[in-house]
Amino acid sequence: MNHKFIPVLNSRLLNICYCTLFVAFANLCDFTLTAGNLPETDSIIHTNHIFKKNIKTVLLHKEGWVFSYPVIELNTDDNLLLSFDELSTETKDYYYTFIHCDYDWVPSSLFPSDFLDGFTENRISDYIFSFNTTVDYVHYKLTFPNENVQFRISGNYILKIYQDYDQENLVLTRRFAVTENHVNIIVNSKRPMLEHFRENGQEIDFTVNYEGYPIRDPYSEIKVVICQNNRWDNLIKGLKPGFLRQSQLIFDYSSENVFPGGCEYRYFDIKSLRYQSEFIEHIDFIASNYHVGLHPGKPKPYQVYFYHNDLNGRFYIDVQEGRNSETDADYVYVYFTLPYEFPLTKGEVYVFGGLSDWNCTETNRMKYNPESGSYELRMLLKQGFYNYEYAFVHHGLSVADNTIIEGSHYETENDYIVYVYHREGMSRYDKLIGVEIANTLRK
Repeated sequence: MNHKFIPVLNSRLLNICYCTLFVAFANLCDFTLTAGNLPETDSIIHTNHIFKKNIKTVLLHKEGWVFSYPVIELNTDDNLLLSFDELSTETKDYYYTFIHCDYDWVPSSLFPSDFLDGFTENRISDYIFSFNTTVDYVHYKLTFPNENVQFRISGNYILKIYQDYDQENLVLTRRFAVTENHVNIIVNSKRPMLEHFRENGQEIDFTVNYEGYPIRDPYSEIKVVICQNNRWDNLIKGLKPGFLRQSQLIFDYSSENVFPGGCEYRYFDIKSLRYQSEFIEHIDFIASNYHVGLHPGKPKPYQVYFYHNDLNGRFYIDVQEGRNSETDADYVYVYFTLPYEFPLTKGEVYVFGGLSDWNCTETNRMKYNPESGSYELRMLLKQGFYNYEYAFVHHGLSVADNTIIEGSHYETENDYIVYVYHREGMSRYDKLIGVEIANTLRK
């Protein structure tokens, strides 16, 4: 699938203010970021989604490694840790189960007994109350696989949390993957050769070595998916091997595997509410809550690339004036401001990243204030360190375009995750036979 995004302008223009021209041009033209659409399913149940407004700060990662991706190896000691908060003073009866999915996140035709050992439905029993915070909450945790349930096969999975033993009373859903690692994947991220993508794109080539693993027809049996950082909305899928060579599948394209490089993420630090860290304009305590105002951001589509170390859109929870960040970190209102001379009329602007669950909803949609000439948003966030960016979503589309406001550069540091699936003969599901995580700078 091709990505089309805005070329970076000549560096001689970088110091000129283009805000008015850019807004007018964006409203007249169709800046379409062509990318993999959201998974082909009629239900948000098979995406990462929060169904109740009082559920906050959902994290899913390998146990002991908060910055890891939710991928574990079958029949090993790997575990995933889910954590979330409910803004409440009372506990609820929360249960969990799993859904097995095909490579494109459509539920497979398997029975639970085909992919699970143990009990298919279990209660979350690990919880603790917040301590000395202005906003009361209950912190829940779940580690899996565990003594109650284990996975029998590899593939894509949905973790489904629901209330009162009623699977229709949904609380949240999370995607994760279980791999068998039968193949070796070598990823090569590079600057594209095509002029259209050369200044602002990143080409992801890779080779799948499957020596010793039986694949009869690679063109029909193998499916691959490429994701950028934690995003599922702009994934690339449907690629076929360009070349076959002695137990090697070579995926080397010039445009079909190109992502917009984007820009390094913006960030702010609210681990402490006693002092104003970088990009914090003010901290106020009003009506029993903390309110943190960020310095107004600026659109930067034409700025020259500048590297700084970021978390590729993630966040982590921490508090300096407490012992246990899980329960001592407070919830504060954070105010985002993005000056724009005119509103963009062909879509909506969002604060985007891990803090928005990598989704674009009413919770993170910015509203234009004509009096201040800015897009504005207030979000309730737990103390910690956050990455974020400003993204634009065209009316009728589901892909968040981060290039219009943030710009795009081939030099930007990003993670890319390559998933390789295999369905042989009469098999009823897609095995996940390999996952490789590559970074554009750390090779």
